[in-house]
Amino acid sequence: MNKDLIKELDSDKEAIDVEVQAVFSGVHETEGGEEKLYEDSMQHFGVNRIIDGKVINVHGDDVVVDVGYKSEGIVAASEFTEGVPSVGDHVEVLLEAVEDESGLVALSKRKADRIRGWERVTETHAEGDVVKGRVMRKIKGGLLVDIDVPVFLPASQVSIRRSGDIGRYIGQVIDCKIIKIDTGRRNIVVSRRRVIEEKREEMKQELMKEIEVGQLRKGVVKNITDFGAFVDLGGIDGLLHITDMRWGRISHPSEMVAIDEEIEVMILNIDTDRERISLGLKQKEPSPWDNVEEKYPVGSKTRGQVVNVMSYGAFVKLEEGVEGLVHISEMSWTRRIAQPSEVVAIGDMVDVVVLDINKQKEEISLGMKQTEINPWTLVAEKYPKGTVIKGRVRNMTNYGAFIEIEEGIDGLLHVSDISWTKKINHPSEILKKGEKTEAIVLSVDQEKKRVALGMKQLTPAPWLDRIPAKYVAGSTLKGKATKVTNFGVFVELEDGLEGLLHVSELAEERVESPEDLVKEGDEVEVRILRVDPQERKIALSMKEPQVTESAEDQERRQTEESAPGDAKDSEFGQTVLPTDEETPDQETSHQDETQTGEEKPQPPES
Repeated sequence: MNKDLIKELDSDKEAIDVEVQAVFSGVHETEGGEEKLYEDSMQHFGVNRIIDGKVINVHGDDVVVDVGYKSEGIVAASEFTEGVPSVGDHVEVLLEAVEDESGLVALSKRKADRIRGWERVTETHAEGDVVKGRVMRKIKGGLLVDIDVPVFLPASQVSIRRSGDIGRYIGQVIDCKIIKIDTGRRNIVVSRRRVIEEKREEMKQELMKEIEVGQLRKGVVKNITDFGAFVDLGGIDGLLHITDMRWGRISHPSEMVAIDEEIEVMILNIDTDRERISLGLKQKEPSPWDNVEEKYPVGSKTRGQVVNVMSYGAFVKLEEGVEGLVHISEMSWTRRIAQPSEVVAIGDMVDVVVLDINKQKEEISLGMKQTEINPWTLVAEKYPKGTVIKGRVRNMTNYGAFIEIEEGIDGLLHVSDISWTKKINHPSEILKKGEKTEAIVLSVDQEKKRVALGMKQLTPAPWLDRIPAKYVAGSTLKGKATKVTNFGVFVELEDGLEGLLHVSELAEERVESPEDLVKEGDEVEVRILRVDPQERKIALSMKEPQVTESAEDQERRQTEESAPGDAKDSEFGQTVLPTDEETPDQETSHQDETQTGEEKPQPPES
């Protein structure tokens, strides 16, 4: 009994007792009346059932609800999604327990609303129906959407494109299609993507009917890749390739467009079967290639900016959208360029000459060296025959050395033009790469870009006067055996000058093997038989000199010299028999074959 309440109602105890007795007056007339009344009042209080209740008090965050039981229940105010109710309002709640730990009835407004919502949704909707709901929150794997009952929207079904953080949909009201209803688990799965796809399919059919090549249409950029951007035209995406964004050069499509940006594009191509559309931005403006031949005629000189450097050349921008290629071979007349980056860099302003135009392929060939005078046209004038030059040995080959006359212009010093007397097998025997040396210009071929040089020509030819004057027939001198062959012995008379001591001139009697008499390195005393300045050869002898040659000896010598099948001494015309050890060809190779009138091997162009 609440005495304060009695005082508040201003009723005395006797009056209250009378009213209570009146209520229970009929109960005492039957046996067990109180118990029956109690049981009758409890028969409607089944656990997990929705029952009606009346709000009798709201205290802070608690709402006290009377459900006609021996005690009231308390429901959290947060469970009333439509606002906290007022005293006297009737509400539906779920009876979770007849009596909790506090002795109160356990009630839930949220669970009751969920059950009622589920009943309404399943009664009015089926799988495939489109429903509207508000996104409540983000959960694992997707979103929770309220359609009078919380339903699950998987992340893969939020949109037709990857939309990044799906949390941005929280609070939005969206249309979804019910794709699964699990009655046993009271679970519903919905898809927003299905709704979008169906709408886009309808829009696509309409778009494909009215779209035409050359049209200008507005669209929204939905995706950007390295090769271009995809633009939503309303039901179908078109590809705006990077090459169709601007007449000029761009590095990445993001320089021109941004995601969700609305742009106007031109329809370039339509593939109905594959449902693909090609779009263009630059085609909205005239092409700078339309009158390129008039602006840049072949042979004209102009100026441009280097925009790209490759291993094979450099691209030069003449104007926005018009670029030409300067091939590495067109960069310098004389300089040896390994990489174009040695000459130009991106951003450089350079003078060029238009060499060729291919308007169909939108290609222009340019040259940088053509802006300067070709130095090869002046070589014959600057370095006439007989000019003495001093240059650096740039490279050496088996047949000679390349001497740099000036930057980019080399002359070839052939091995046969290095020494008058010494046998040179390789120029490295005399020269070193990188060293400075003197040479004389022998000839200039401007057409083939060749300059022939000589070293021995810097001094008078010794065979014309010095050697014939010094080595007189009949004179005796000493020399060193440098090589012994089956047909004779080569004797060095001075540095770079050799004579041949034929096998027939080794001794009075017949000699089968020269090695029996002379060894390589031996010092021998010889007599000059004859000197041939024209053939540049000296014949030697070790035999005693004879005053006169008998007719018999002369006939024998001539017979030996002209015997068929025998190898003849290429220097002296004397006859010897070849052996397996050495042939007359080997003898000739020991002498300077280039000095006997044989043709020099032709080197490649320097």
